[in-house]
Amino acid sequence: MKDEIHPNYPKVLFVDVATGKEWVSRSTATSKGTKVVDGEEMPVIRLEISSHSHPFWTGRQREVDADGKIDRFRKRYDRGKKKKS
Repeated sequence: MKDEIHPNYPKVLFVDVATGKEWVSRSTATSKGTKVVDGEEMPVIRLEISSHSHPFWTGRQREVDADGKIDRFRKRYDRGKKKKS
């Protein structure tokens, strides 16, 4: 292999913020936040969704509605119910 052409590939701590699960892997991604794991300081990469929280992998549907958009949608379109006049 050629020297000096490969990116830095250190250990990184990934955190799924939806479930709180943490795991160590390697990545070229970097972060300013760090955490000590097993005596080794690693950058922390926070993920909004991973295989620990994705509905396809967990088999559970989850709705995150911070702004009330889902409720407004349901009220507007009334989920297929016909209005009686």
